Amino acid sequence: MIDLPPMTPPVKRSVTIDGHRTSVSLEDPFWRGLGEIARRQGQSRAVLIASIDHQRPPEVGLATALRLFVLDQTSRQQP
Repeated sequence: MIDLPPMTPPVKRSVTIDGHRTSVSLEDPFWRGLGEIARRQGQSRAVLIASIDHQRPPEVGLATALRLFVLDQTSRQQP
């Protein structure tokens, strides 16, 4: 049997990108991960999300891009 981390359903959160409000549904660990990464980079979570939004391919949804970004950044920190 494997140990699973605490799990939460996605929560819809509002963010502003280029002056426009939008919402993104993310699980709490991904939302917290974005906040931690943003703090380490000396920027706000909103600025980080906007940067990811601008660089993602159009066929990839924002929530997916955010999750993949957090996963990538987290895996880079592993020894």
